[in-house]
Amino acid sequence: MESRPDRYSHGHHESVLRSHRWRTAENSAAFLLTHLRSGQDLLDVGCGPGTITAELARLVEPGRTTGIDLSADVIATAQQAQDAQSRNLTFQVGDVYDLEFEDSSFDVVYAHQVLQHLSDPVGAAVEMRRVLRRDGVLAVRESDFGAFVWAPSDVRLTRWMELYHEITRVNRAQADAGRHLPAWIRRAGFTSLDVTSSNWTFHAPTDRAWWGQLWADRVRHSDFAHQGLEFGLTSIDELADIADAFISWADDDDGIFLVVHVEVIARR
Repeated sequence: MESRPDRYSHGHHESVLRSHRWRTAENSAAFLLTHLRSGQDLLDVGCGPGTITAELARLVEPGRTTGIDLSADVIATAQQAQDAQSRNLTFQVGDVYDLEFEDSSFDVVYAHQVLQHLSDPVGAAVEMRRVLRRDGVLAVRESDFGAFVWAPSDVRLTRWMELYHEITRVNRAQADAGRHLPAWIRRAGFTSLDVTSSNWTFHAPTDRAWWGQLWADRVRHSDFAHQGLEFGLTSIDELADIADAFISWADDDDGIFLVVHVEVIARR
């Protein structure tokens, strides 16, 4: 029996793309930047709307940069936002399990919060290794939901975390990917790893307001909500309570939220 394809637990609602557009090379790829050189060819796997991709392209030009994503709609969004002057940057629909590139095509392969959504993260990393050139750099960064920290405590946010894990388990994904990332990369055939960690910190009033509203919208409207209801794991009333909890958290001057990430640099 053929297994069903992977299902993205977040989907591509505006609230999800809002968070993706916020990401920059500085806040999501800082661990990679010192390894970039002019003239390198770079692949961004799961590029989303392409904000990080475009910054990386400028750092490696005139080397070519390619961003791929499984969603044709998201790729169309990235193409529309592309700087007309970025002649070294292209976006295309692509599947991480079956990359449409020859062996040894890239000097750098970057993936941000991609492996956590896959049922076979090791298989995806093997495919990324295939398209790397000798001594090429693999740079992957994964959040670890089970390591997230927030205050003040709220049973409704605790329930949000439980529900997120329940949904991702149904989707055969790994919400706590960060702690598994080094093992996945070693199993994919890489032997020398540089492992680091970093956080997104939301505490300043504007940061709290942005993060709280973002997740309130995602809890109400994104595929997180739709799948939770579809799988029989939650209710409309519970989702409304969780969304209200994010707004309450954002309104608290003592509120803080840490999004924990693990990063790996590995060479082929």
